[in-house]
Amino acid sequence: MRPPIEPYEHGMLDTGDGDLVYYEVCGNPEGKPALYVHGGPGSGCSINARRTFDAERYRSVLFDQRNCGRSRPHASDPATDLTNNTTQNLIADMERLREHLGIDKWLLYGGSWGSTLMLAYAEAHPERVSEMVIVAVTTTRRSEIDWLYRGVGRFFPEAWERFRDGVPAAERDGDLLAAYARLLSDPDQKVREKAATDWTTWEDAVISLESNGKPNAYSDRPADAVMAMTRICSHYFSNGAWLEEGVLLREAGRLAGIPGVLIHGRQDMGGPLITAWELAKAWPDARLVVIDDSGHTGSEAMRKAIFAALDEFAAT
Repeated sequence: MRPPIEPYEHGMLDTGDGDLVYYEVCGNPEGKPALYVHGGPGSGCSINARRTFDAERYRSVLFDQRNCGRSRPHASDPATDLTNNTTQNLIADMERLREHLGIDKWLLYGGSWGSTLMLAYAEAHPERVSEMVIVAVTTTRRSEIDWLYRGVGRFFPEAWERFRDGVPAAERDGDLLAAYARLLSDPDQKVREKAATDWTTWEDAVISLESNGKPNAYSDRPADAVMAMTRICSHYFSNGAWLEEGVLLREAGRLAGIPGVLIHGRQDMGGPLITAWELAKAWPDARLVVIDDSGHTGSEAMRKAIFAALDEFAAT
């Protein structure tokens, strides 16, 4: 891990529709511009995320996507309206931030949900992306969402039944994620808290076999962060992230000319390797690095692969 670092600039970006997006800039003001795109959706950027980039060679930008982290209003408050929190608006926020900081092109780095958002942004604005380093590749197809919240339950049947039974009986054979989205916005705090616990307990079960990863990575967060993440996750995934099914893979040809490194753990049960494999075949300038000892939450070998890719691109 690189040494700790503090931002030299930070602020709130006004989206123009009532949301304020927190951002910070670290490293070398004259360095290569790079944007850290966090996962979740709704996880926010941790302080450790600042240490991803070489502070001498990169001008790194981090931001908390709408309604999570230090952005406001916060999704942990049930009164916060998530209507404007969509993939398309997050893409617009990234463009607004790039223009605000006077950056012409930047490297994109991120993983999990962040990889979906990066791909959507790059396919919309390929001329603004210099390179991409993507970890735990997802494209948030409905088929991927269904696998994570239903299909992988064949390996964890007892945990999945608990997750399913967290919603009212009449909704258990229907859209579980839409049911959770309603529960997580319920006026009753106890209802919201139980739904958040049930959601993160399931997510923790899916990563529970990752011997080199971080156990309980989803539930081991402050209560307001858990509430925001689960509420935003259910909001996005019950709406298919407002993406046409399979569009990011179909439109991957738009990434031609953008060098990319895809880093994926072979043991990732929630986001199987096949999506990264398919993307590598569809994106002519990307190479796939498979980390055999890693799952979704990473490993030392995965961390070394990430640093190697970022160090390689720092020189270009």
